[in-house]
Amino acid sequence: MDDRTKKILKTAIPIALGVFLVWYSYYKTSPEDREQILYHIKEADLFWVGLSVFLGILGHVSRAIRWNYLLEPLGYRPKLSNNILIILMAYFANLGIPRTGEFLRATALTTYEGVPFEKGFGTIVTERVVDVFMLLLVVITTLLLQTDVILDFFQERGIPYRTLFLLLGAGLLALFVFFVFVKKSNQRIALKIKAFVKGLMDGVLSIFKMRNKWAFVFHTLFIWGCYVGMLWVIKFTVPETMDLSLGQLMVAFVAGAFAMATTNGGIGLYPIAVSKALAIFGIGEVSGDAFGWIMWIAQTLMIVVFGAISFLILPLWNKDE
Repeated sequence: MDDRTKKILKTAIPIALGVFLVWYSYYKTSPEDREQILYHIKEADLFWVGLSVFLGILGHVSRAIRWNYLLEPLGYRPKLSNNILIILMAYFANLGIPRTGEFLRATALTTYEGVPFEKGFGTIVTERVVDVFMLLLVVITTLLLQTDVILDFFQERGIPYRTLFLLLGAGLLALFVFFVFVKKSNQRIALKIKAFVKGLMDGVLSIFKMRNKWAFVFHTLFIWGCYVGMLWVIKFTVPETMDLSLGQLMVAFVAGAFAMATTNGGIGLYPIAVSKALAIFGIGEVSGDAFGWIMWIAQTLMIVVFGAISFLILPLWNKDE
């Protein structure tokens, strides 16, 4: 299979999967349930939806500020307005073709701020490394907070604790053996994995060598706080989800985060993943689906509207420079 075919498949498969899941979501619900879901979406309090969008924008502004902390040691400090527009534009591009946003960010930074492509792209890779680290931290925290509930969920479905712990132990052992093999192997795939892990660690550790390291850490926590906050406020748009605790919503947050990484912008899969996660806590399918769709529509519209505006404004904003 040539590189061109691989690129086409990488773009087409997530989109096709997303479209299929939208159809599946429609097919698996009865007409009455669809009416209820649409009712919840139409009746959603726009104050909470607007607050969710506002928190999303704050997160992007914080990300733009944090970006300069990575660029400053390289001798560059782009205008904050340009950083914000470039980031919004990149997220918009990622909705169409995954991972194109990162290249677009680096290219736009070169065009409007004169930062060499490879240097700008390097800072974006470091950002992604930090995001992966934060997601792992969120997943571990969520598992610790909701261990009993998750174990009870499996127990109710006839999967005993002993089986779960055996599977977990087997998984950890397999992971250990895998890393030992990778460490000692000189095969191409092993070398790629070692390079990835080394880059991951170097990216995280480099943060603590920068001048504004604590400001960088603060903005990282703030960005992820905004992400969680976006989900938290949406719970007030559906009556059945209003009493959910932060720990319970974190399970939905993790499910949604993995869904976002699987299809373009989580299309089709995000509402399903969030609804299934909320079902663990007794939230009905209709309310769970409505919650997932309201959240997905709000954050997607935010990216589409502000991303499209950024595409138009960025060249005009810099036309005299």
